[in-house]
Amino acid sequence: MINPSSRSGRRDPEVTIRRILKVNHAGEFGAIRIYGAQILVVRRLFPDIVPALEVMRRDEIDHCRLFREAMPARNAKPCRVMAFWSLGGSVLGFLTALAGRNMIWICTEAVESTVHRHLEDQLVFLAKRDPELHALIASIQEQELAHLRTAESSQKGRGLSHALLLPVVGALTDLMIWLSTWGDSNWMRAEMARARRG
Repeated sequence: MINPSSRSGRRDPEVTIRRILKVNHAGEFGAIRIYGAQILVVRRLFPDIVPALEVMRRDEIDHCRLFREAMPARNAKPCRVMAFWSLGGSVLGFLTALAGRNMIWICTEAVESTVHRHLEDQLVFLAKRDPELHALIASIQEQELAHLRTAESSQKGRGLSHALLLPVVGALTDLMIWLSTWGDSNWMRAEMARARRG
């Protein structure tokens, strides 16, 4: 299906809003899987960090629900590649937990940094177009930033593993966003950049 666009080549803002909801919902779904897989492993290996991971997982479950509830009013539907988010999140969570507690926090930092960047763009785009969704994302962003701060402060040094894993996980997250929007994340980014300049 071809998305509506104006003569200038810009997408209908409603299409971009639907895609924002779709990718945010899918991202939260993936984050739930990351934390879930990590918790399964750390219960045996690092039980002291289970409570922090459980708090973050509960936050992501709540965020996923809120984005799903915002969909019907905007004619949005869940992502068609949710299975990729589920599998990718589970594998990433499992592998990073097996690699050690520092890798868990590096993974969290990488994911939350990427999420924060996308949410910042979305907030600029939505400010005048959908104040209700803007307020929802702003409230969620506060919790995501708390996760990021926890991950940063919990790391024991930032050596080679940090330098290698951070960009890899960030790139994988960007790839999943691209797949979730069938490549239209490029259009979304352009629309948000125009909103930022405007």
